[in-house]
Amino acid sequence: MRFDDFQRLLEEFGWALDRQEGSHRVYRHPSVPERLSVQPDRNGQAKPYQIRDLRRYVEDYDLSQEEQ
Repeated sequence: MRFDDFQRLLEEFGWALDRQEGSHRVYRHPSVPERLSVQPDRNGQAKPYQIRDLRRYVEDYDLSQEEQ
């Protein structure tokens, strides 16, 4: 998955960019106590473990995509 698409997906599920240091972006969600740190791989793709983390948060905290 392209990293830009992954970032859009994060935002659709209610995550907001908290801060950025270099290529590392830290997202927060009002219903999730943990922060989610993401960065693209060398080819501009989302890293598989970051996609798995998002999926786990969606399932564990019953998150849904927001209406656009």
